Amino acid sequence: MNKIKGLLIIGLMAFLSCATINASANELNAPQLVILETSDLLYGIIQKDRERLNNRNYVFQLVNEVIEPRVDLNKISRLVLGKYWRKASQDQKDQFQLEFKGLLVNTYAVAFKEFGEWTIHFIPMSFESTQKRVIVKTQIIQPSSPPIAVNYRMAINKEGQWKAYDVIIEGISLVTNYRSSFAKSIKRSGGLDNVIKQLAEKNKQSESASQLALEEAKSNF
Repeated sequence: MNKIKGLLIIGLMAFLSCATINASANELNAPQLVILETSDLLYGIIQKDRERLNNRNYVFQLVNEVIEPRVDLNKISRLVLGKYWRKASQDQKDQFQLEFKGLLVNTYAVAFKEFGEWTIHFIPMSFESTQKRVIVKTQIIQPSSPPIAVNYRMAINKEGQWKAYDVIIEGISLVTNYRSSFAKSIKRSGGLDNVIKQLAEKNKQSESASQLALEEAKSNF
């Protein structure tokens, strides 16, 4: 999971970057604007409330209010489980999605705290209003480092909203890596239920660690 975590942090940095772009917002198409708007929202929030980023509940709130409306978590869950999603009961699907979201929150918390002054560059793309799926190509620009290619697979839902369902960093798909990792975990642990339990335990540990860090921080005042 360490490789996947690293990829996700890089992908999130594109969302978190102060969006210096090669075109005005008026020149960006609808799916590109979703990436830009998310970036601007998160950047403003993090700069304002940086001290609260050690609070896992606050990070969870950010995910609910800013990221989840622009990311198709249900589609991501289906894709990362693959054939195991199709075989799962509705209760298993609900529990996995809940704990998988908790796993992502833990990674978001790390990304938020490691946030730096990076910029995002949108690669020009052809776009027709009739398209249902696109790949939004971007680059993360860092001082004294080569650009990092970060692309977003996006689809439009029945409500007409563009949502991301995969992040591809330097040609490596986050969904594909998670699918491989979870498939191995399910085979090794003896089933999806055991993987869900393991995720739940890790999330509880992260929540307890976050609470402990908050209490220690308060005691230092």
